[in-house]
Amino acid sequence: MNVKSIKKARMGIGLGAASAVAWGIDTVIISIIIASTPFKQAVVLAPIIAAFMHDFFSALWISSLMIVKGEFINVLKLLKTKSGAILVLGAVFGGPLAMTFYFLGIQYAGVTYAASISSIFPGIGAVLAFTFLKEKMNRRTWSGVVLSIIGVIILAYMPSKFSVDSHFYIGILFSLGAAIFWGLEGVIGAWGMKGKEVVPLYAINIRQMTSALCYAILIVPFIHGYPLVFEAASSKVVWIIVIAGLLGAANYSLYYMSINLIGAARGQSLNNTYVFWAIVIEILFIGIPVSIQFIIGAIIVLLGSILVSGNLKGAKS
Repeated sequence: MNVKSIKKARMGIGLGAASAVAWGIDTVIISIIIASTPFKQAVVLAPIIAAFMHDFFSALWISSLMIVKGEFINVLKLLKTKSGAILVLGAVFGGPLAMTFYFLGIQYAGVTYAASISSIFPGIGAVLAFTFLKEKMNRRTWSGVVLSIIGVIILAYMPSKFSVDSHFYIGILFSLGAAIFWGLEGVIGAWGMKGKEVVPLYAINIRQMTSALCYAILIVPFIHGYPLVFEAASSKVVWIIVIAGLLGAANYSLYYMSINLIGAARGQSLNNTYVFWAIVIEILFIGIPVSIQFIIGAIIVLLGSILVSGNLKGAKS
């Protein structure tokens, strides 16, 4: 690997790590939004409407940036290409499907468990990237994937002696669903960005617009959710959602740039460390008690991610 490729790989790793911090903070803010008025009065609709508003404001942030830069027309042109169609497909998996499942996971299982379980997505993405994108996966990389999965299992394990509400297990299933859809999104996104006309920021603009439109046109009307949308938009919580949307735009922009530089498997594994940041933020600012089990599990997940991303020779060049 030449010096230029190593610099690109290091940049990709830095961007992936930064995306994890942004998503960890965003995850905690999401939990605050769902627990706030008017969402806490609408238990069933809250996660889906919060997900829609999150991606709507995220789309506004990134679209505004592209308009200011005078590049939004390029985003629209990209939509007409094969690469654009592929990116739209990835956006459907990673947006309406993954985000809704993730928000439901947070509601029923809590931030710590939802973040921990859904963090298995790099393992899913790594297998898919190896199979379909032919990304190189050496023994060290596979070891990192396995370690990440083991760490998630430790984080998610709940001894039977504890009394757990049945909703907790529903939350675990939703979180697993989010992991599968995010794994698919990363691989499809990497595939879509192979086109010469694709810039990562264009790709993420398409991603967020597709997600917001799917919610607005299909999902929200189907569940009769617009009264809650308007109620939330006229309340004080809307400003928290706007901030969450900015963090979401930052996370996905950094994430897609990372994938473009170092590949889907490594980009996803770095983004996976958001679970660590979500837990740390909860400890520092919310005062959530964390057991030794969580500490051990989080450390193993981080070690796994380091193994996957740390091999620069195997990075995308």
